[in-house]
Amino acid sequence: MTALRPTKVATRDVAPNRRRGGDIRVLLSPKSAGSTSGFMGVLFLDPGEYVAEHYHPYSEEFLYVTRGEITVRVNGEPITLREGEAVLVPIEARHRVENHGADRAEVVLHLGPLAPRPELGHVDTEPLPNAGHTSISVGDAP
Repeated sequence: MTALRPTKVATRDVAPNRRRGGDIRVLLSPKSAGSTSGFMGVLFLDPGEYVAEHYHPYSEEFLYVTRGEITVRVNGEPITLREGEAVLVPIEARHRVENHGADRAEVVLHLGPLAPRPELGHVDTEPLPNAGHTSISVGDAP
């Protein structure tokens, strides 16, 4: 087995993925860092923005708010998270992330374990707000 090496990635060096809403940037993943157990990224949501409802058939999702306030709807139930608060979204739980505040929200996200293949990791359950928007596909983006 090849040992992983420390990998440093800057948010500014990762192209935003806006297809599902907001600005999602996968920082550490199998593709970028050789990770084997999950991936980590950041989400930026301006006021009024949201990430469309979806679920992960193989992964739990951890969300931690570093700035602002968000509402995470898990199976339809709203959970408000403020700066310094986190939530665990269980495997197969439908969830949507919304910013109803007046300020930009910044969220750290982590998903694990990995799906067997990237295309199996995410299932959309509502129309995507930016489906026609040109974005760079990262293959294993949330």
